[in-house]
This record gives sequence, C-alpha cells and structure tokens, in this order.
Amino acid sequence: MTNQADQTQHSLLAKLVQLPSYLAAVTLFLLMAMTFFDVLLRSLANNPIESATELTRLFMAIIVFSSLPMVTWKGQHIVVDLMDPLFSATLGKLRNILINTICGVVLLWPAWRVYELAERSRSYGDITEYLHMPQFYIGWFIALATFVTALIMILRGLLLIIAPHKVPAI
Repeated sequence: MTNQADQTQHSLLAKLVQLPSYLAAVTLFLLMAMTFFDVLLRSLANNPIESATELTRLFMAIIVFSSLPMVTWKGQHIVVDLMDPLFSATLGKLRNILINTICGVVLLWPAWRVYELAERSRSYGDITEYLHMPQFYIGWFIALATFVTALIMILRGLLLIIAPHKVPAI
C-alpha cells in the first residue's frame, strides 16, 4: 500500500514540476494564434488587434520566465565551452559548483529588486494601456520565477558537492 501511495505522490510531484513547462507551451500557442489573427485582421479588414503589442510583451515574459526554472535544473542554458579543454575533470566539477552557486546567489538580488518594483507599481496603481490589467501581476510572476531559478541554481551547486549523480548533466 505504501508503495502505491509513494508512486501516486511521485506522479503528482512530477506533474507539478512540469506545470511551468505547460504554462509556457500554452502561452506560446496563444501568442502564435494571436499573431496569426492579428496579421489576418490587419491584412483583410485593416483592423489589427489593438492590444497585440501589449499581449506579445506579456506572453513573452510568461514564456521566458516560466521556462527558466526547468532550463536551469536541467542545465540547458546556452554555454560557450571554448575553455572546457583547459579544465581537468576535477577542475571542471569545481568550476560548475562555483558557477551554479555564485550565479544562484547573485540572482537573488534581481528577484528581490523585481519584487520591489512590482510592489511600487501596485502602490501607484499602474495598469497596462489597452487591457487595463494591473502591472504588478507580471512583476510578481517574474520575481517568483527568478527567485525559484536562483534557488534551483544554488541547489544544483550544492547537489554537485553532495550527490552529483542526482544532478542532470550539463
């Protein structure tokens, strides 16, 4: 019975971890559909979607920042490996530990700063031009995604020390 409960819990956790990827995929589809209809309406009826630029910015922020935690955990950032041959396996491991940990710690500051700016936007009552949506919502989302990404980077760095076999290869 415990094994079945563990599998159910693991399955639920796996789906929860994939949630940001699903959000990015759905948002990308919405961006594609909106762009298609915007071009169609602009060409055929000379009547584009007024809020298309605003929605594009919003959708791009959602796509990028919802993808960051998963990309970071899997180690799929774009890297330039020109100097990799200069590092032995041990020095390469140390380099990866330092880069992940330091970048994670440094990334905490932008996460906090974006949160502060979102709170300032909320206190001013800033809204978007066409949709009249409060701007702080997207700021909160960006701050949360950046904070989670920072924690994942720190976790990757620590796991590379403690349990390197549990960290997806770079």
